[in-house]
Amino acid sequence: MSLIPADIVQKDLIAQMTAVLIDHRQKRRSQGLQSSSADEWEVAQDSARQFFDQRISQSLLMGATDLGIVNQIDLTKRAIDAVLGFGPLQELLDHPMITDIHVRGSSPVWVKHTDGSRHELDPVVSSDEELVRLVRNVASRSRNGERRFDALSAECNVCLDDGSRLFAVMDVSQKPLVVIRKHQFHLSSLDELRRNGLMSPIVHRFLRAAVLAKRNIIVAGGTGSGKTTLLRALMNEIPFHERIVTIEDAFELGLGRFVQLHPDHDELQSRDANIEGLGAITLADLTRMALRMDPDRVVVGEVRGAEAFAMLMAMSQGNNGSMCTLHADSTRSAFSKLAAYVSMANTGLPIDVVNLLIANALHIVVHVELFNGQRRISSIREVVDCDGPRIVSNEIFVAHGHAYAEPAYPMTSELRDLLVTYGYDDAEVVPLHVVSGRR
Repeated sequence: MSLIPADIVQKDLIAQMTAVLIDHRQKRRSQGLQSSSADEWEVAQDSARQFFDQRISQSLLMGATDLGIVNQIDLTKRAIDAVLGFGPLQELLDHPMITDIHVRGSSPVWVKHTDGSRHELDPVVSSDEELVRLVRNVASRSRNGERRFDALSAECNVCLDDGSRLFAVMDVSQKPLVVIRKHQFHLSSLDELRRNGLMSPIVHRFLRAAVLAKRNIIVAGGTGSGKTTLLRALMNEIPFHERIVTIEDAFELGLGRFVQLHPDHDELQSRDANIEGLGAITLADLTRMALRMDPDRVVVGEVRGAEAFAMLMAMSQGNNGSMCTLHADSTRSAFSKLAAYVSMANTGLPIDVVNLLIANALHIVVHVELFNGQRRISSIREVVDCDGPRIVSNEIFVAHGHAYAEPAYPMTSELRDLLVTYGYDDAEVVPLHVVSGRR
């Protein structure tokens, strides 16, 4: 007898696997238990083994050709991807060099690689409706509860099991859109980033001393510039005995993956409202919660709203050593961004009071950028004081068309003396502003 086409076998396998998983979930729920991803993966594998065992028995009885072990493994993976993964997109999610995936309905897919390059790939779905079904399938398994994706809920924001972030929209665009931001949870360190060209040795020493000295630090930059990677590396310089509480929209920092470095930690994640519009927990809510959790340091994955006020209040009330990231195109523009975010908290504070709060809470702003295909630290600014509507600061490191940011204007003696006690040494440094022809 001839071999049954693989697509028909895959369809039958998916149907059996889906039925087994539904039965498994119902049994777990009746026992008051939740099914983990690892548990469901094992169930799916067992279902596939039983499926092929039955087919082999039938083939022997009927004289049909066996699929072969290679085809069985391939079909099993494709079926599990369809039922528990993201179907035809799973291959891109598994690719170690891809960092971002952009899908526009049934049009070609665009991906971004770790080196910053972009590439166009073949479509992964045959119709716009298939993409919508894929998103709904993933949204139904969200770890924070089922998410809707329809005309009434035109956007969907989901954290995938591997830590990647999926954002999808429909109806408000010509085609359904999906953007997936993958996160590489490798062990980042300042030493590694220095070797990769992000910073010079003296900036490396400065940042390490600043973390040990518990300076409050903001990492600013554009999308894809490396803010989260640098923040993760700064966190990994924190002494292991200190207690860290992280606040994120999605678990992107991966603190729990390096428990050997930070054994005493807690990770908090914001939550959208449920289908009834209830139960939302914002970053501002989480910041207030974090202060009740006895932290040595509070780290906010990204500040972009009213949570800025709560974060600055935390920084100015003794929680030194706190950090966050911020979208800004320079170290100087980070101040106006923060002031704008504080205004979103409806505090009614005048701008000079907001700037006083910023100046008292914040110590250092670091800007990272993508320059000629290479990520680098382009500026480091020390916050000194405020003067009415203006934040007084020193740009102590700056890049002027060079590979690295170099020392610029001297830091205050107060900051330098503090950093020296934590290993910083700039005795041989000649600031750029005194070097002829460099400014």
